[in-house]
Amino acid sequence: MPVLGLGVWQMAAGGETEQAVEWALEAGYRHIDTASMYRNEQSVGAALRRSGLPREQVFVTTKLMPARTSAARELEKSLERLSLDYVDLYLIHWPLPLLSARLWRELESLQKRGLAREIGVSNFGRDRLETLMQGASRMPAVDQVQFSPFRYRRRLLDYCLEQGIVFEAYSPLERGQGLQDPAITAVAERLGRTPAQVMLRWAIQHQAVVIPKSSRRERIRSNAELFDFELADSDMRILDALDRTNGSARARG
Repeated sequence: MPVLGLGVWQMAAGGETEQAVEWALEAGYRHIDTASMYRNEQSVGAALRRSGLPREQVFVTTKLMPARTSAARELEKSLERLSLDYVDLYLIHWPLPLLSARLWRELESLQKRGLAREIGVSNFGRDRLETLMQGASRMPAVDQVQFSPFRYRRRLLDYCLEQGIVFEAYSPLERGQGLQDPAITAVAERLGRTPAQVMLRWAIQHQAVVIPKSSRRERIRSNAELFDFELADSDMRILDALDRTNGSARARG
């Protein structure tokens, strides 16, 4: 699973999504994250086809709306919209206490059928993960949650790492609201980096997979320039101290 991906939440179907995915693939991204709820799976699929890249070179995630009654039927619809035979990762988009256990068993069956290479969850805190596992035959491969220096969910992060669950961060740039923070801009200026690069690097150094969203070509490219520098321990502590959640497990999106 590539540590950097492009998220397409709130991107309009059609030109905006297709162009963003094309730019991301041109910039070297090999991980695209969508969902049935986003209503742009068809646009993601169109961009993937036009790229000419072999299917096995691009990691594609989509998500099940848990209010739907049949995970199999919903994944088949997503695959049709994406024009794919399988997805690399299929997630339950958010927990529903009365449905999550049954849906998880369905996802396990879909994985056995080869329709999803891996299965996981999104927006699950530790308590929801533990409840889900009571009737499951395997752990989720991934838990995708909102995570940034301002939402440093360290207890959930530590739990996932202990359990071998990949911790994936959506909204790692706090939807752009953290880019003007004085602490972040000071670190960025000293390192000659953008605030976005600093925030993304912080998450990666906490062993998170990141899926920043952008439909602007220059930002898509800039967000990918993360692997030729590191944050010092002192810089990591500066960003850690921005946390406003006190370890809260709440998340949405």
